[in-house]
This record gives sequence, structure tokens and C-alpha cells, in this order.
Amino acid sequence: MTVYSNVKQSLATVKGIETQLSTLALNAMDEKAQQAFHQAMLLVGEIKQDLQIRIHQMEREEPQYKPN
Repeated sequence: MTVYSNVKQSLATVKGIETQLSTLALNAMDEKAQQAFHQAMLLVGEIKQDLQIRIHQMEREEPQYKPN
């Protein structure tokens, strides 16, 4: 598996984690738990953005990674 594939797979995983944290934040009964899940979701969102930026960089710099 290429580095590009690994980064794309990591992005998909992070998106899933972000969604799960969002659901947990919405469904948690305890306010502290809601806040904790929300904060974790925001942090994971930043990681998601970093991965998206890296993917775009790879696609620009490496012709074999350009989407069709």
C-alpha cells in the first residue's frame, strides 16, 4: 500500500471517528460528557483538515495521485 493510500485510508477512519464523537456528544446525558465528546470531535476535525491538506499536496506534487 502506498503512502497516499495510507493517508486516504486514515482520512476515512478519522471521518468515522469524528461522526461517532458527534453522535456521542448529542446522545450523552451528562453535560461534562457532552463537552468532552464535543472537544474530542473538534480536535479530530482539525486532524481531518490536516489530512485533507496533505492529500491535496500529494495530488499536486505527484502526478500519479491526481484524481481522474
